[in-house]
Amino acid sequence: MPVVGYAPGAYDMFHIGHLNILRRASEQCDLLIAGVVSDEVVREAKGKLPIVPFAERLEIVRSIRYVHNAVPDLHTDKFDSWRELKFDVLFKGDDWRGTERGIKLEALLSDVGARIVYFPYTVQTSSTALRKAISSPA
Repeated sequence: MPVVGYAPGAYDMFHIGHLNILRRASEQCDLLIAGVVSDEVVREAKGKLPIVPFAERLEIVRSIRYVHNAVPDLHTDKFDSWRELKFDVLFKGDDWRGTERGIKLEALLSDVGARIVYFPYTVQTSSTALRKAISSPA
């Protein structure tokens, strides 16, 4: 039976960190679904809107060769995403590891036979770092 992976993210200002996550995730599953988080969910989670519009972010991620399917992610709670997609593995940045949300999600996914694989968070190439660099005077 094929292993279905799910890699949710805002994928704002697509950069090498995003590509690395999708590449590494695709190596650990047979079918990779990328969830592109909606503008509303990004605003709720991060307190600001993405720079790149949702439709463009979805098309960019959909075009990456490591991604078998890209879908809108309308959930702040990734267990709701599991209910919808029934993935086997959720790929997240390791900034989630050990957090209250991460621990709760690990337990919920474990109860349904799914798991989380954490990847190192790439601070130097994050969208947050890019946003700061763009807004800083030269």
